[in-house]
Amino acid sequence: MGFSALVASALCTFLLPLLLFLAAVKLWDLYCVSSRDPNCPLPLPPGTMGLPFFGETLQMVLQRRKFLEMKRRKYGFIYKTHLFGRPTVRVMGAENVRHILLGEHRLVSVQWPASVRTILGSGCLSNLHNGQHKHRKKVIMQAFSRDALQHYVPVIQEEPRQASPDGEQQLVEAFEEMIRNLFSLPIDVPFSGLYRGLRARNIIHAKIEENIRAKMARKEPEGGYKDALQLLMEYTQGNGEQLNMQELKESATELLFGGHETTASAATSLIAFLGLHHDVLQKVRKELQVKGLLCSPNQEKQLDMEVLEQLKYTGCVIKETLRLSPPVPGGFRIALKTLELNGYQIPKGWNVIYSICDTHDVADLFTNKDEFNPDRFMSPSPEDSSRFSFIPFGGGLRSCVGKEFAKVLLKIFTVELARSCDWQLLNGPPTMKTGPIVYPVDNLPTKFIGFSGQI
Repeated sequence: MGFSALVASALCTFLLPLLLFLAAVKLWDLYCVSSRDPNCPLPLPPGTMGLPFFGETLQMVLQRRKFLEMKRRKYGFIYKTHLFGRPTVRVMGAENVRHILLGEHRLVSVQWPASVRTILGSGCLSNLHNGQHKHRKKVIMQAFSRDALQHYVPVIQEEPRQASPDGEQQLVEAFEEMIRNLFSLPIDVPFSGLYRGLRARNIIHAKIEENIRAKMARKEPEGGYKDALQLLMEYTQGNGEQLNMQELKESATELLFGGHETTASAATSLIAFLGLHHDVLQKVRKELQVKGLLCSPNQEKQLDMEVLEQLKYTGCVIKETLRLSPPVPGGFRIALKTLELNGYQIPKGWNVIYSICDTHDVADLFTNKDEFNPDRFMSPSPEDSSRFSFIPFGGGLRSCVGKEFAKVLLKIFTVELARSCDWQLLNGPPTMKTGPIVYPVDNLPTKFIGFSGQI
């Protein structure tokens, strides 16, 4: 074979596929950008759309924080990308996020990625809209009223003192598998993320159905109070609706995800920050001592809602933890019409992700942002400027239904931790990862030792 033939063969083998690939990427970019609204004079936000079909999903899933930090440095507070099969604009900053969160049902509507909708189901609160969402939220909120929270306090107080029974290990593993695959490409084939997530979800649904049928047989709730699942069951029966087992299972699964994973993430971050800042832990203990919560077991004041509300500094420690390490990094919306935001257009039908973690990072309200300083929350700040600078529970009509429950749980956890033990982080300051909830890469190996009670 002559030299020219070898060159031609090499071109066909290597160069032609490369050119075709580059052409496909360019056509993909043009296709994505072609959905720009021609009736709006504003440009699309800066950014890139990634690979054909896959967009930048794989890069985001694999790199997470590194990917998002690179995008923010390069493109600023608003940029376009293509994630989970949809053209997407990612938004951060208090003023930008304010427009999104207060535009629910008018400018935007909630729409999680297809994999989330498929795994959690259409019957859960986060996938409902308008009147359905309003009524369902009203029912669930009864489970998180102040009276209900008072009933939960002694139950929560026992949790840090106990470990999960061995019989629940399969359920825990299934739950973790579901969470790992919640955000995945919408491809339901064997061994795909969506396939594994659905298989794990089915194990969880089977266990929840057992509990629902047990509640139906028991009639009266245990302990004299009604949990969210009991209230939903009564709501469907009271309105003459047929009890929809699938919707109840989906609602319960969503509450487990929203309540368990997020508070577990925040509790882990609390251990990390207090382990790294012993001076803050000592101030927490000082507050507990003043309130009569750091005495011998026979002299300790009983925990209740009134006592918990008096722990102002402990509450600030939790706020600072949620500022630096919010468990949920952001939320998903879809543009109901073309939006104009900070000099850019967001076309109708595009997904919008508002970022909680980045909004905290860039907030002008906070000085020395990287410093763990709970005292910053001790003095009140102007409501208008702080409202959307600190949004660990989201905001607007879609703010977290269980946020008051989470605050109570984390306060009790902090109290029990501070008055029962000291601890040391064996690997030092952890590196945090998002998947989709924030957690330490090394799972935070920690050595706990009994606390003497001396300050």
